[in-house]
Amino acid sequence: MFNQNNFYNSVFTKIQSISYPLLGLIAILFLVGLAALYSISGGDFNSWPVKHSQRFILGLIIFFIVILLDLRIIFGYAYVIFFLSIVTLAIIPFFGIESNGATRWISIAGISLQPSEFVKYTLILALAKYFHSINSDSSFIKTLIIPLIITIIPVFLVITQPDLGTALIILLGGISLFWISGLNYKYFIVGVFSILCSLPVLWQYLKDYQKERVLTFFNPERDPLGNGYHIMQSKIALGSGGIFGKGYMEGTQSHLNFLPEMQTDFIFTMLGEEFGFIGTLILLFIYAALIMISIRLALKSRSLFSKYLSLGVCNVFFIYVFVNIGMVTGLLPVVGVPLPFISYGGSSMLAVMFGFGLLMNCYINRNII
Repeated sequence: MFNQNNFYNSVFTKIQSISYPLLGLIAILFLVGLAALYSISGGDFNSWPVKHSQRFILGLIIFFIVILLDLRIIFGYAYVIFFLSIVTLAIIPFFGIESNGATRWISIAGISLQPSEFVKYTLILALAKYFHSINSDSSFIKTLIIPLIITIIPVFLVITQPDLGTALIILLGGISLFWISGLNYKYFIVGVFSILCSLPVLWQYLKDYQKERVLTFFNPERDPLGNGYHIMQSKIALGSGGIFGKGYMEGTQSHLNFLPEMQTDFIFTMLGEEFGFIGTLILLFIYAALIMISIRLALKSRSLFSKYLSLGVCNVFFIYVFVNIGMVTGLLPVVGVPLPFISYGGSSMLAVMFGFGLLMNCYINRNII
């Protein structure tokens, strides 16, 4: 029989057990993004900032729903959740929404979502359950081949959209679970060597614009008004910010529209121009603190499933941040990856909050499964 008092007590206990320092850092990053988008919009709160706020609130709702779920239910339906996310990816070519030559979005109840953002976490969920379920003396096929197939399926589906940047994050996030689960390091050495040897073959399968991005990464000046424009303007904006920046809402590269995609992929550059080296360094410290707290919470879990899942979420989040900042500073090719909690983007915001909801659920229920 349903006991209302026990239900409310359980909900209250779970909410009390939340790591509020982690939630506070998430809120700070959201506010930084809100301020950045307000500056980019020229002081118009009713454009990007209000939508960013709405998406964060929806993300918080998803976060609390996930932490209130029974972890044993999440464990039991891990493969089902992953399978449904794969089905969603598979039907995108037939029912998806095309934008800028790519079909990555699908409309659900009038809301456009990018399923590949959520697959980053559903893959981690499935692999965490898989590695939790196998023995340390399992065969080569169970230890490596089966989880590798599980990882490659969503990567292949996302590449065909095409979305190479997201596919790489999914791949790296999945591979990180292999390392966390204790897979022999020799497999990683063989894997890296195999990838290096296959690069000439893989190059032939890249689309023309993807090849141009790679070539531009090595030499942006080869096409300063075309493919090299984004990264060159990004470097100019970062450099012009100096140590302390030009001041809030005083950035020239951004407000004169020299800096492209400032509300999404290149928002870190805009912050660098307005707040300088000190401002971006503080931002990096906030991200580092969030990641370190997340890892500390993940390591408190007693079960392998919770530990794998939590650390996998931490890895995906770190890859998000690393790839975006590396991209806008010229350390990595431009692949179109948003900066978590700060960039304008609904699917990314909701997916990241879903991931942290899983991490917090594992922390709250760290003594079960």
